[in-house]
This record gives sequence, C-alpha cells and structure tokens, in this order.
Amino acid sequence: MTVFAAHAQPVSMHKMQGDLRTCAVRLVDRRTGALHRINGRPLTLFSRRPAEAAAELLEGRDPAVWEALIEPLDPLARR
Repeated sequence: MTVFAAHAQPVSMHKMQGDLRTCAVRLVDRRTGALHRINGRPLTLFSRRPAEAAAELLEGRDPAVWEALIEPLDPLARR
C-alpha cells in the first residue's frame, strides 16, 4: 500500500502510526488520480491513527486500483 502526505511526499507507515496529529485519509483511484466520491463528495476519514484508517478504507479493494492519501491537518487551521 502506498501512502502519501500533503504535497505528494511519501510518508512511511511507521512514522504515521506514531504521529497523533489529526489526518484526513482519502481513497484515490490510481487509474485516474481522482478521489473516490459518494453522492458527489470525496470520501474522507479524519483520524489520529491514519495507517489504521487507510487499512480500513483499502480493506477488500484491489491495491492495483486504489491507494490511500494521508494529509496531516494543521492544528492551527480553523474554518
């Protein structure tokens, strides 16, 4: 399984497991580069354990087709 952080920089699973910052975890279709969508919205999990969330999203999916995108969220960002 390939995991990417913000700006498509590879991040090891071991490093992500020790990082307790909240992350957004999304599914990416390797064929198109598009995010998986449900009712027009990207499927996103927010987690402090992104490796586990990615494994859950990828469970039962073909790894040749899907990959997980992990983006650490800035703790100071507010909407």
